[in-house]
Amino acid sequence: MKPSRLLLIWLAILLVIGIVLGTLRALGIAMPASLPSITWGLLLALPALAIIDAIRLKRLPSPRLQRQMPGSLALGRWGDVRLEVEHDFAQPLTIQLFDHVPHGLSFDNLPLSVELQPGLRSQIGYRLRPLKRGHFSFERCEINLPSPFGLWSDKRLLSVTDATRVYPDFARLYGGQLLAVDNWLSQLGVRQRQRRGLGLEFHQLREFREGDSLRQIDWKATARQRTPIAREYQDERDQQIVFMLDCGRRMRSQDDELSHFDHALNACLLLSYVALRQGDAVGLCTFAADQPRYLSPVKGTAQLNVLLNAVYDLDSTRRSSDYLTATTQLLARQKRRALVVLVTNLRDEDDEDLLSAVKRLSQQHQVLVASLRERILDTTRQKPVQTVEDALTYCGTVDYLNARAELHERLSAHGVPVVDTQPGDLGAQMVTRYLGWKRAGKL
Repeated sequence: MKPSRLLLIWLAILLVIGIVLGTLRALGIAMPASLPSITWGLLLALPALAIIDAIRLKRLPSPRLQRQMPGSLALGRWGDVRLEVEHDFAQPLTIQLFDHVPHGLSFDNLPLSVELQPGLRSQIGYRLRPLKRGHFSFERCEINLPSPFGLWSDKRLLSVTDATRVYPDFARLYGGQLLAVDNWLSQLGVRQRQRRGLGLEFHQLREFREGDSLRQIDWKATARQRTPIAREYQDERDQQIVFMLDCGRRMRSQDDELSHFDHALNACLLLSYVALRQGDAVGLCTFAADQPRYLSPVKGTAQLNVLLNAVYDLDSTRRSSDYLTATTQLLARQKRRALVVLVTNLRDEDDEDLLSAVKRLSQQHQVLVASLRERILDTTRQKPVQTVEDALTYCGTVDYLNARAELHERLSAHGVPVVDTQPGDLGAQMVTRYLGWKRAGKL
């Protein structure tokens, strides 16, 4: 409980009056005899009134609050929170309300001023904007309750427990990139195509034809039909895509509102959406994370919600990326051939470890390396050089980019394609590569 502005104003007025009266008496100026008595009466009455007002304030019951908020929020998007205030006050009362918003969420329109009317519930609201993904718990609301005479203000903490989840901003992707991808698929005419021949999945039995291989002959069916019968195969219709997502310290860079790790998540979700629409199965594994996660590839649009729930609270760490260990773990889990998309930020020090890991993966799976490049590297390379310091910065940047390009060339020489792009363009680049392979029948 603290004194209000009204109480402080009254104290200041009485103090000024006392100083003026004392000055007049010291100067020998005549004044009404009753004026000092009135002043002392006010000085005695104000503390008594303040004590009575404080006692009445302490006896006032606290209002009851209910918070209404969405169960999930999108990263970087504003969401509305409603507060309903119920009370038992017999007189109108204006209170100040502040919701204790967890760290990681920005807010607007707080604190709030609420006018409570007798017998009525009051509804107010404010806005939230998540700055990072994860699970957030709301525990308390704070109200400043004025005293009946307005001389005091009592801060009370009310327990109002709620929780929400912040997901990647998939709604923004759906409103922009995904709709463009749908139109793109329609224009390209990309569909699941069955190519008859020597695929991996059995399709049907038919009569032996000229040009068929002897390996296609089904000898049991041939003996029953007394004519050569051949097996016909087709490409596997349900391809599998597994994302290897780097959660190490190199993914903590940030060029705009989103970190490289958030851009990588959005790109993986975008490609997952496209692949699931094409009938492929999508899975995920993480490495260099506090709690490594693995989702086996599954088909169907419901898998997208599974992916969202698996990564919404995932964050980058300060650990180094161990590609060899991550490759060993993935090979032990993923036996069937799949497209493995390694999403990371390649550095020149990754040379030998990365090459060894990718070679092992390539023996069993098709591999695509998606490497994020800091925007400042391109900005520095294009910036005019005017001073010695600028020249040193430029040379260091070019040397780093050349070492990075050399690593990419070594990967390409071993048959491993590399997507090297800025974080904001990663999703479009990965989808372009995937659709190109689908059209060429490589997936």
